[in-house]
Amino acid sequence: MCGIVGAVSTSNIVPVLVQGLQRLEYRGYDSAGIAVVDGTLSVFKQQGKVGELAQSLSGGPPAGTLGIGHTRWATHGHPNDENAHPHLSADGSFALVHNGIIENYGAIRERLIRKGYEFRSQTDTEALVHLIDDVRDVTGLTLAESIRLALTQVVGTYGIAVVSGDNPDRLIAARKGSPLILGVGDGEYFLGSDAAPIIEYTRQVVYLNDGEMIVVDR
Repeated sequence: MCGIVGAVSTSNIVPVLVQGLQRLEYRGYDSAGIAVVDGTLSVFKQQGKVGELAQSLSGGPPAGTLGIGHTRWATHGHPNDENAHPHLSADGSFALVHNGIIENYGAIRERLIRKGYEFRSQTDTEALVHLIDDVRDVTGLTLAESIRLALTQVVGTYGIAVVSGDNPDRLIAARKGSPLILGVGDGEYFLGSDAAPIIEYTRQVVYLNDGEMIVVDR
């Protein structure tokens, strides 16, 4: 099983993300990572335990008030740094984490390779990232609308969270068959694949239904 955590706040959310991932360790995983927006979008991920990720951040910890995190249990591709989440778009402008299985990822991947997209991992998740990027490029839609449209082409299950370096105030998430919970705090918001990463910060929550998408602005 995989785990998702996210936050939009006025203070540094890196400790929130790392602690949230540690609270999701019971689900089982083989790698972990976070994406943080602070002027630019930065991704830190690696195979192994959340504690190892936290240790790697201790020398020069990143800071940011918007971010997402993920613990991965390998379904597509071996447990390694490249297959760990978050995955970046081709231009590095947005990062995505994903729970679930995209059943038609092979067809999506082959179509995008023919269009010139390069894949760095063996995951179904990276196919979704590039699909969103392609939809945005072809249509000129916003990132949120590109995500919504791309998901209509996906067969399978997903719980996703997305952040972009171009918008340091926005967290986007969507669900189909994989649970996601939005926590509403005092001027801040939290996202989790279950309540464990959220309950310390708020008891006011919204459970996303299948087929729902949320766009959370600071």
